[in-house]
Amino acid sequence: MGELKDKAKGLGNEIAGNVKQAAGRASNNPSLEAEGLAQERKGENQNLSGKVKGALGDKV
Repeated sequence: MGELKDKAKGLGNEIAGNVKQAAGRASNNPSLEAEGLAQERKGENQNLSGKVKGALGDKV
């Protein structure tokens, strides 16, 4: 995957994770909140991967 794809997927996962966390808090559902946190972290890692690929010129 390229730099932009990683960053886009990462941003999407971060947003979805934040929405799940908010929904979990609002509905008093700790499981959904934890799932959202995990998804947000996944997105952050994907975004970081995209930044590394950009810095190394997609050679990773």
